[in-house]
Amino acid sequence: MTHSATFLRGCLLRAGLREVVTVEPTTGGLAALAGIATRRDAPPVFVKALADPPADDVFVAEAEGLAALREQGGVATPEVILADRELLVLSVLRPRPPSEVFWERFAHVLARLHTSTIHPRFGWHRDNWLGRRRQTNAWNDDGFAFFAEHRLLRWLGQPRVEAALDRGDRAALERLCHRLPDLLPDRPACLTHGDLWAQNVLATPDGQPALIDPAVSYLWAEVDLAHLWSTSPPPEAHRFFAVYAELTCLGRDWPARMPIIQLRQHLAVLAQFDDDWGAADQIRATLAPFRTRT
Repeated sequence: MTHSATFLRGCLLRAGLREVVTVEPTTGGLAALAGIATRRDAPPVFVKALADPPADDVFVAEAEGLAALREQGGVATPEVILADRELLVLSVLRPRPPSEVFWERFAHVLARLHTSTIHPRFGWHRDNWLGRRRQTNAWNDDGFAFFAEHRLLRWLGQPRVEAALDRGDRAALERLCHRLPDLLPDRPACLTHGDLWAQNVLATPDGQPALIDPAVSYLWAEVDLAHLWSTSPPPEAHRFFAVYAELTCLGRDWPARMPIIQLRQHLAVLAQFDDDWGAADQIRATLAPFRTRT
């Protein structure tokens, strides 16, 4: 048994799930260890754990986010079996099918989530977590101010960000934040998944789109769109974007906004991982027009 499987099995036993036969580690997640646990006389479960959780509420907040997506937005999510300081146990979903039809269906699901959960304020009733970093969700009536303070500038001062970005880059980010009302449309807040790359799109047992690993808040819908757009979605997802744009009346200029909105995620990746998968280069490219005053 691998180290991760042994660790996950121990977490399950300490949580009282004692009918575990085997744990098969899974790949894809960046912040936690995960696997599928088979159980004697019970269905298998998905289990996720942190060896050194940064706080007591990481998995509790994630479970709450799954419930919000399901209950408020009508999105399929796994059943939460257990959520505590150390462990999150969920029902098992299926890999998403490699089909355009699935992604077109998901466009309708995401559009319904975003258009049916309009909220008067930006934020969330509690902070939650993006990877291993706390996501601050203090309420704000101004989406531009909220996005600047809690999704962009909050990463300045993080050691990896300070090492990767020079003084000119950091000044450019501040300048971009000041100009957000000129760069982005004034959109309402809605319930967003908050970490919506293709890895977090799975399928229910009957093949319907389902979501995992949320970092929810009420924010602009395009934060979810930008994350999918910017993280190499599979080829069969190309129709998703056209269908979603049509359903939500985005217009034709939405792709031009994606690099600015995705700065949020690039900065989060840069702050948390030694391998930033090109995030620093993407950040510098997006900030380049803002490095000097014009």
